[in-house]
Amino acid sequence: MTSADARWLQQARAHLRDADPVLARLIDDRPDFDPRAWMAQLPPMDLFGALLFQVTGQQLSVPATRRTMARIQALFDGHLPSAAELLDVEAGQLRDAGLSWRKIGTLRDLAERISDGRLDPDALGRLSDDEVMAELTAIPGIGPWTVQGALIIALRREDVVLPGDLALRKAVRDAYQLDHLPAEQEVLAIADKWRPYRSLATSYLFSAAFEPAGAPPDTPLQERLTITATTTPKGRPR
Repeated sequence: MTSADARWLQQARAHLRDADPVLARLIDDRPDFDPRAWMAQLPPMDLFGALLFQVTGQQLSVPATRRTMARIQALFDGHLPSAAELLDVEAGQLRDAGLSWRKIGTLRDLAERISDGRLDPDALGRLSDDEVMAELTAIPGIGPWTVQGALIIALRREDVVLPGDLALRKAVRDAYQLDHLPAEQEVLAIADKWRPYRSLATSYLFSAAFEPAGAPPDTPLQERLTITATTTPKGRPR
């Protein structure tokens, strides 16, 4: 962790600790927690790569997603493809790698928009989170969950929360000792006090939820965070 990252983390922790006593307890219980350590365990990803990763993981378990991602990388000499590279392979090869036809259609649509200039990843990176969300969810098969993960992974946005993620809703229920599973709006209401560090607060909640349960140490937190099977109703874009 760089000195700048350490200063940011100190500031963000202090804000969250003052804003929310539940998070204060989670933070104090994890003095050595590095919320960005999981990124070192992922292959390098630009915005297209992060969206490919997120689309691949929709409604899949962690092992299934790992296998599919490995097969996709094998098609491209061990790296994640650019938009142009993905368009250069036959759709059948992507299907053989484990992608569904629906996901292939989504990814090719995304790749075409980037390749022909309708979407400019650099320009998207300069937009607000809400503007990025609006641009990308216009693509069939890409929903808020998919974009939220890409905002965290590729754009390193600091104020992202995933209210529709079932694992996060369960983590909020347990941490706040609720007698019910909170709905998305309730999660957003609780998370409002975390601004502008909702990404960090979310990482702490997932750490609290998964680490005591004995999650395997070689499973990156981000995989446990963003690849959660059946967290949205079937057929609804994540």
